[in-house]
Amino acid sequence: MSDQSESANTIPEIKTVGVIGAGQMGNGIAHVCALAGYDVRLADVDEALLGQAATTMARNMDRQVRHGKITDDDKAAALARISTGTGLEQFGDCNVVIESATENEEVKKDIFRSLCPLIPPETIVCSNTSSISITRLASSTDRPGRFLGMHFMNPVPLMQLVELIRGIATDEETYQTVREFALKIGKTPTSAEDFPAFIVNRILLPMVNEAVYTLYEGVGTVESIDTAMRLGANHPMGPLQLADFIGLDVCLSVMQVLYEGLADSKYRPCPLLVKYVEAGWLGRKTNRGFYDYRGDAPVPTR
Repeated sequence: MSDQSESANTIPEIKTVGVIGAGQMGNGIAHVCALAGYDVRLADVDEALLGQAATTMARNMDRQVRHGKITDDDKAAALARISTGTGLEQFGDCNVVIESATENEEVKKDIFRSLCPLIPPETIVCSNTSSISITRLASSTDRPGRFLGMHFMNPVPLMQLVELIRGIATDEETYQTVREFALKIGKTPTSAEDFPAFIVNRILLPMVNEAVYTLYEGVGTVESIDTAMRLGANHPMGPLQLADFIGLDVCLSVMQVLYEGLADSKYRPCPLLVKYVEAGWLGRKTNRGFYDYRGDAPVPTR
């Protein structure tokens, strides 16, 4: 239920953006917001990860300069707009805060409980969750009317789509404000209903899970499955290569949300996917998943 004081506050123009989480998604969100002219506050509990994020953003902007997408001046100005820190206190002047922490509902709710007392009541809070109920996340805040799902695609600087997901209490003004913001940072927003995994992952992750079942059942090898889908379905990368890119832990988490949220056996995570995650073979980020990335070229692990 929306707080009465919440509806009394008009949403101000977005000028300053907070991003929680400096991993691959978080630094990508900070990157595009800063390039679009917004002041950005980037937070993470891991100071080393904040340093890595700064290096990654600079490297990715260098690539954009080389390809003629931006200028050296654009890069310098964007990086100057980004400040970092380990605390949430830095978000006091933010008009919107985008949470991009690990895909764990309790972790996200804990972040929102800590964040809300530190920001103005009119500040919009968004979650970059790829699968978790926006309505449930919003209920852990003091501003369900000012709460929205804002699901970016990976890698954020390259991918055009942003899924916008209303919770049951989300105000129309909140939705329209964030939609306009998404357009200003160069993204194409699409509206999704608040059902498990929304649109993209509701369709994409079961395909990845089915590819793992195909491997598990011996229908094909890693290489043959990926080759078949690249050349037979014209996919830019095979589904097992894609799983490694996404992160096998993220794939498993989304499948668990689908399986538990929709109670349909077709969403049961493949036991082989579970085993890889238990082994800590999470894909590119750990240098081993369905491929081993420790050598000069990726080598299938099965």
